[in-house]
Amino acid sequence: MMRRNLFIGLHAQPSRWLKICLASIPFIIVISFYLIQSDIRLEENPQDKLLPSVTQMVEAIDRVAFQPDRRTGEYLLWSDTLSSLRRIGIGMGVATLMALLLGLNMGLFAGLSATMRSFITFVSMIPPLAILPILFIAFGVDELGKVMLIIIGTFPIITRDVYMATKKIPKEQIVKALTLGASQLAVVYKIVLPQVMPRLLSAVRLSLGAAWLFLIAAEAIASTDGLGYRIFLVRRYLSMDVIIPYVLWITLLGFTFDYTLQLIIRKRYSWYQQSA
Repeated sequence: MMRRNLFIGLHAQPSRWLKICLASIPFIIVISFYLIQSDIRLEENPQDKLLPSVTQMVEAIDRVAFQPDRRTGEYLLWSDTLSSLRRIGIGMGVATLMALLLGLNMGLFAGLSATMRSFITFVSMIPPLAILPILFIAFGVDELGKVMLIIIGTFPIITRDVYMATKKIPKEQIVKALTLGASQLAVVYKIVLPQVMPRLLSAVRLSLGAAWLFLIAAEAIASTDGLGYRIFLVRRYLSMDVIIPYVLWITLLGFTFDYTLQLIIRKRYSWYQQSA
């Protein structure tokens, strides 16, 4: 009975290995279901493309990742990855910097907050994909249009998170610092900024999924390279043996970024983890 309570009770604390086993169960179920359905379909029709076998996907990965394209001479998976990472890196970098500066100062200066808070809230409610045609008309269908979609889609959300984190800092800290002779810039960037940084990184983590969505949509509509472009290019041939590995690769990239940011927060700002 005690072991049963430790597993499903309100005070249950599974061991580390049990947590790993429990976390593996959904993946095992989904993979097993896919493999079974793939075998059934391919047995009925060896030419079926909807659920390719593992062997077919491995062959496709070898073709796009380790064999040069006959038309361009490039290794498609890696060239597409570099193009997408460049776009999302620039977009998220600019959005994060702008959000940090604006959200931080909005949280400390009442005049700036009164001026910008309603506008930022309004912009955050605009569906970024709805204005994609406007962005392509205004900024062109090249790199700038895609980067602007990522910035507009993520910047307001991160700004609001930074603003709320700044507002939670006790006023006593600011008053004491000013009383002891600190300048306003010193208060903003030496006292408040370090306390806001972990929240900024957490906001970036939460925004990465949306950033990938905006990037894939932009690349699918107007691009000649990139992960989203390749997925929508081969879909006309029903090349699921390429599409599925590309989707898994995007997922792996997203997970890697998320885990890296989480690790930075845990190592650099352990106090934030304990209080969050």
